[in-house]
Amino acid sequence: MISFWSQPGPRTMTTQPPTAGPTGDTQAKEVAPGDPSKDSGAPVILGRSPSSAAWMRLRRDRVAMVSLVISVLFILIAVFAPVFTALGGWGPITADNNAINPNIGNFPYGSFGGISLNHLLGVEPGTGYDLFARVVYGLRTSLIVGFVSAVASTVLGVVVGLAAGYFGGWIDNLLSRIMDIVLGFPQLLFIIALTPVIENALQTNTHGGTDENLRLLVLIVNISAFAWAYTARLVRGQALSLREREFVDASRIMGAGPGHILFKQLLPNLWAPIMISFALAVPTNIATEAALSYLGVGVVPPNPDWGSMLSAASQYFLTDPTYLFIPGILLLILVLALNLLGDGIRDALDPRSNRS
Repeated sequence: MISFWSQPGPRTMTTQPPTAGPTGDTQAKEVAPGDPSKDSGAPVILGRSPSSAAWMRLRRDRVAMVSLVISVLFILIAVFAPVFTALGGWGPITADNNAINPNIGNFPYGSFGGISLNHLLGVEPGTGYDLFARVVYGLRTSLIVGFVSAVASTVLGVVVGLAAGYFGGWIDNLLSRIMDIVLGFPQLLFIIALTPVIENALQTNTHGGTDENLRLLVLIVNISAFAWAYTARLVRGQALSLREREFVDASRIMGAGPGHILFKQLLPNLWAPIMISFALAVPTNIATEAALSYLGVGVVPPNPDWGSMLSAASQYFLTDPTYLFIPGILLLILVLALNLLGDGIRDALDPRSNRS
């Protein structure tokens, strides 16, 4: 009988090139030392990390990749909004009185809302604002509110969910009841009621209206205050299962404190559900911001915003439908692309739910 201890040197494993599995996925084959296939001259590859494997699954999802391209395009347009408006020659609140006819209610000259080389998407009826400039800056407003509120709600939800799931006991009971209360609130109704109260409690500008930056801040705070509970509930459930794992017990035995276990042991194992929650929260917050602006408690004219543009365009639908269709279709494309991208990220990070 050959003794294991008589074999010199450590035992190592290498891999052969990946082979196609029954589902078309590539799999790395392990090769033991001394295997003739090891010296066949074929290239040897290393195993993929979870992030690279998720990226490969995401790349195979054509819908997710198209949505990613569309989302990146919208983000670039919002970032370089001043450049686009400078090339067009019109700002978001710069009126072109020559483009509207004062004899027929300040409606744009020409067909399709006054679309021309001078105004690529036409002009707003009644004001003469360039619609392209307002759409571009309205996109910036929507993305700022959507992303910032998603970051704030995700951070708050992760902290609360980790604390509830790890500590348990009365802390878990208290935080869970707070989550239930927040989830039970009708979000839009309470935001509509709270927005003017918060604005009046802070400050107004010299013209009696609310400052644009202050209104954006109030929107972000209100949306984040109701959105964090979804992430907290998800993280709590994952933390409850992870706290019973062996690596957590080993950390406790070695004297690690709660802070180390929460943020060094549990949090790195929760990045996948956190990423999924964040990706799906962004389009939801953008749609919420547009709805609030449409109802008059978000961004108000003349500040550019897609929701307020849709609200103003509703009275011109029969005479100038272009004014309603352009921001409405763009809002639909943006929210749909972000939602489909979030679904693709979820499927890529969780192979068990992969639709392919």
